[in-house]
Amino acid sequence: MGCEACNQEIISWFSLGALYLHPVNGNECSVVIGGDYITTESGTGLVHTAPGHGQEDYLTGLKYGLPIVSPVDDEGNFTAEAGQFSGLSVLGAGNAAVVKYLDEHVSLILEEPYKHKYPYDWRSKEPTIFRATEQWFASVDGFRDAALDAIKRVTWVPSQGENRIVNMISGRSDWCISRQRTWGVPIPVFYHVDTQEPLITEETIEHIKAIVSDKGSDAWWYMKTEELLPDKYRDKASEYRKGTDTMDVWFDSGSSWAAVSAKRDGLNFPADVYLEGSDQHRGWFQSSLLTSIATTGKAPYSSVITHGFVLDKDGLKMSKSVGNVVDPEKVILGGKDSKVCSYRNLCYFLVLRSEISLNLVQKEPPYGADVLRLWVSSVDYTGDVLIGSEILRQMSDMYRKLRGTMRFLLANLHDWNPENSVPYSDLPKIDQYALFQLENVVASMKDSYDNYQFYKIYQTLQRFAIVGLSNFYFDVAKDRLYVGGRVSYTRKSCQTVLAAHLLYLVRAIAPIMPHLAEDIWQNLPFEHTLEDGSVAKFAFDLKWPDKNEEWCSVQKDDVDFLSVILELRSEVNKILENARTGKLIGASLDAKVYLHAENPDTVSKLKELASATNDADALHRLFITSQVEILPSLSEETTSGVSYAGKFSDPRTGEIWIGVTRADGVKCERCWVYTKDVGSFDDHPTLCSRCHGVIDLQPHASPAAAAVA
Repeated sequence: MGCEACNQEIISWFSLGALYLHPVNGNECSVVIGGDYITTESGTGLVHTAPGHGQEDYLTGLKYGLPIVSPVDDEGNFTAEAGQFSGLSVLGAGNAAVVKYLDEHVSLILEEPYKHKYPYDWRSKEPTIFRATEQWFASVDGFRDAALDAIKRVTWVPSQGENRIVNMISGRSDWCISRQRTWGVPIPVFYHVDTQEPLITEETIEHIKAIVSDKGSDAWWYMKTEELLPDKYRDKASEYRKGTDTMDVWFDSGSSWAAVSAKRDGLNFPADVYLEGSDQHRGWFQSSLLTSIATTGKAPYSSVITHGFVLDKDGLKMSKSVGNVVDPEKVILGGKDSKVCSYRNLCYFLVLRSEISLNLVQKEPPYGADVLRLWVSSVDYTGDVLIGSEILRQMSDMYRKLRGTMRFLLANLHDWNPENSVPYSDLPKIDQYALFQLENVVASMKDSYDNYQFYKIYQTLQRFAIVGLSNFYFDVAKDRLYVGGRVSYTRKSCQTVLAAHLLYLVRAIAPIMPHLAEDIWQNLPFEHTLEDGSVAKFAFDLKWPDKNEEWCSVQKDDVDFLSVILELRSEVNKILENARTGKLIGASLDAKVYLHAENPDTVSKLKELASATNDADALHRLFITSQVEILPSLSEETTSGVSYAGKFSDPRTGEIWIGVTRADGVKCERCWVYTKDVGSFDDHPTLCSRCHGVIDLQPHASPAAAAVA
């Protein structure tokens, strides 16, 4: 087409009702203005319009009142409406015959092959023929507003899913629910043989409903028409034929709520959750919503969770032909692997002890279901996610570390009796702080479970159960557990805290790693009593723990200061490492730490911990050194013997100077702590006073028992 002025002239001409003669049948046809699908970039901008053979043409035809002609039958041949071309294949002889006719009647200027994009049928590899045919529709207009209102009362995860389905429902046209397939659920309609008038009444539907309930939906195909019709129409059965249209599969799956959650015992309607891929806003989520709103007036689900798709390690779609499919069964059970370690039995023993990774033993090891489930929890499923051998190895390492954490708890509770629990008010501050952290972590995990944010649970487990506990509480607890004596108060208080962690964490990991949770529970060294007085035999007998208000009652100042102490401890460890590198000390117990602060409040709190009567709260126990001294000032006299020093700064405490020297006194042979009282006891000259007291408290075996042993 030409310039803009010419275009406007042509449009004005069209709007006056220009006509043209059809080149085959001579009928007068209208010239109309098409839509945005017609451009001058591809062709002349002047195209034929066939309202019976394309969606865009159909809409244009409706706009201008054009006749909807579709002269093609179910076999792809021209019908009688095509005149002399009747019976010819549209894609074969019919196409050639039309071109020949136009050429013979001087209606064809040029014929040449032209390559362009066109949809093909993936089965037959033939071009697709579009036809306008009679279909069954479900009108959405009558309940569109009700559907949009119901969407607001559903929880959408992620939240942007709500916008997607709102936009789709708002602009949705009538729903075409019929399909012309040789399989599927039939649409139970009869047609009059002569008039093609449909017969569908409440009576016919109820009759067919009874038949399908007894014989299944296939009865429509193998039973005769007279058998399918109710008594009222049976004598006129010869005048009717049964329809061959099938139901749209989305209508089929979209009504599954009616047969499942609305009818089965033990299930509720609406369902708690619908879970599917992100493409289902236009599919199952939408069809389920529409069928439910139309029949019950409410949504069939309370929550909808949308997930992305699983891709390979490089972010590519998995394909059998490419060979990048990760088979879940192979992940769980292992693959056929010839590269097995020659020391196989020893390696498997070490794997069971969590000392080496399983992937060092086999190339395609059996990770088990829990590792695969752990991977699922680790990813943000709202988008596409990656999986591969390296990712699975990382998950396996994470699993082993978590298993190691739980083994530590079990091992140090081997002699635990819940009756020996220390009351919360009598616990050392460090134990109360540990329970405060546990309560907050578990509350955070519950919130993540409630919001289906499983990756946050994974991150919490990684930070708290593996890194946080192992690097601090377990580290400082070892002295109390292994050195303080089996009946000591500090050991019992520590075991009280460890038992709480075990019982809380086993509940927290159970939904993600049920096998690990049950493995822990079957090795529980003590009985756990439920609220009804019965003993919990399985991990899933437990309920999620209620909020423990007492554990949350730690004063904010204490929480803040102990948080600072943990950060200070990290800085102390750096200076201890420098001293170790410089050969001043070997283990951290060889050291004495000096601290100095200018902030009076900080000094007071540091002195309180340094001289704590409760051994568990003592600063040297938290730093795992032999001594800690708070210096009143920094001078040449007080710091002359300090070889390694550093500084720690925090807005809450101000600057704290840190110094490290060799510890004072002699090393105790039992606990390795340096004290000045080693050598004070004639019966045990190599022990400190604490260890001497523990040794004296140990029960002595009788000669007979000793002989038996």
